[in-house]
Amino acid sequence: MGRLFGTDGVRGVANSELTPQLAFEIGQAGAYVLTGEKGGKPKILVGKDTRISGDILEAALVAGICSVGAEAVLVGVLPTPAVAYLVRTHGFDAGVVISASHNSFEHNGIKYFSSEGYKLSDAIEERIESIILDHTEEVTCPTHENIGHISHAENLVRDYIEFAKNTIGCRLDGLRVAIDCANGAASVTAPYALEELGAEILVIHNQPDGININDNCGSTHMEGLMEYVKNHDVHVGLAFDGDADRVLAVDENGAYVDGDKIMAICALDMRERGLLPDNTIVATVMSNLGFFVMGEEQGLNIKRTKVGDRYVLEEMLKCGHKIGGEQSGHVILLDHNTTGDGLVTGLQLLSVLKRSGKKLSELASVMQVYPQVLINAHVKNEYKQQDKYMAFPEIKEAIEKIEKEFANSGRVLIRPSGTEPLVRVMIEGKDQELIRRRAEELAALLEEKLN
Repeated sequence: MGRLFGTDGVRGVANSELTPQLAFEIGQAGAYVLTGEKGGKPKILVGKDTRISGDILEAALVAGICSVGAEAVLVGVLPTPAVAYLVRTHGFDAGVVISASHNSFEHNGIKYFSSEGYKLSDAIEERIESIILDHTEEVTCPTHENIGHISHAENLVRDYIEFAKNTIGCRLDGLRVAIDCANGAASVTAPYALEELGAEILVIHNQPDGININDNCGSTHMEGLMEYVKNHDVHVGLAFDGDADRVLAVDENGAYVDGDKIMAICALDMRERGLLPDNTIVATVMSNLGFFVMGEEQGLNIKRTKVGDRYVLEEMLKCGHKIGGEQSGHVILLDHNTTGDGLVTGLQLLSVLKRSGKKLSELASVMQVYPQVLINAHVKNEYKQQDKYMAFPEIKEAIEKIEKEFANSGRVLIRPSGTEPLVRVMIEGKDQELIRRRAEELAALLEEKLN
């Protein structure tokens, strides 16, 4: 994790931590690095989610992009995976999204994509950071006719919707689907794609006002959709996060279907159709223990990576795997897109229901979820890395004691957040009350010592 970039771009409270000045510098340095070897006037696609701070950050970011002679093409509100897709298919030199994904509205972020539609490597992010923080390179700012300019291409949303629809080889007639758009970027894509494929849709939380993104809705607050499904006789519910790179589901009974189960369902379907190389899924260490048990029972190989979709993608590209992701619903399907794509993943799930004729509850029963507790300990940013918090003897001793306690009946994972001042404490085991008590005790100790 870098000094500015976390696991998913630069994040912070808008206009405080992520200021217009910093956005300008990220735009300038990023455009300089990503388009430095291009001839002519490079073109960078710029999208955003629905946050109130998106406008000021977009203005500053675009000023930085244009200051180094690049053209900024503004597409308006658009899901993160749509930008990744459009960059690589429409000949852009880079893409950038202004979003803080699943976080609340006061946060925002900036993340870049290369011309191939992939998130940036650590090395490129470090170079951008060094230019901004250490002034290691002099950024050339042209004058006269070589100054960059702004253009608009809001119509590109239509191209993405058509692409997403074409990732499944069937229509969805007869399916009744509830959609929670999280008052975010999915509002401009998901309802249209599903309806045009023939599904009967019921849409909630698709009225963004700048401050209601992810507010008790979407993939981070599933309770509302679960209740809605129970009361409206639908086959399935889909919940997106703010920038629509994640999706989670609800079955016909209102039961929660997480990213692990979605990956299991899609991977087994892919295997049946001969589309799963080496019978392999790539997941992170945070996937539920039941997911790995399912893999053993079903003859699937599940490779484990560090937490973060960039590490999942890295392993997929290195070994030629086609599906990978996280329990959070961030699923990468490399046959279709270069990053997690909530709409594409949701459509794949719906297509499995349609082809199989099975209910989602039946498909999801392939995996048993082990009790799991995840507690966020709020800490100072400078203490959230392992080498910092493990330097406290009381914390080190407490972690080792809990690991020993659950060694034969579960597991313990402690990791820093890549985007927030948090250390996440996750414990799995058979006794729900015991694992919750231990997780709360450890989180309280972390907060006491690291603030």
